Amino acid sequence: MRVFIIFLIVMLNLQASVYQKNCVSCHEKLPVKIDKFFYRYLLKYSSGIETKYAIKIYLQDPKKENSILNPALLNRFGVKKKSKLSEKKLKKAISEYWDKYKVIGKLK
Repeated sequence: MRVFIIFLIVMLNLQASVYQKNCVSCHEKLPVKIDKFFYRYLLKYSSGIETKYAIKIYLQDPKKENSILNPALLNRFGVKKKSKLSEKKLKKAISEYWDKYKVIGKLK
């Protein structure tokens, strides 16, 4: 039984996306949920291309200057660490994030 549970956990982890493993797992621990970051980016950058690019730039080189957090949140949480994901995996994770929360095509 124990082997089966371990096997099941490993299989579920292998099936998890780059976004699930690297983004959601960390953001779940924060009091500000991951969708709130998305809406801040969308308000500031509007289009999918600009939003994805801004997220990518921030994750590759996090600085206060390129953060969408307000100063109070930056003081509370600080600037995140640089992403260790490859360019390809980072783009894939950002695309999944965009597809999950985008409002384009979902409004009626």
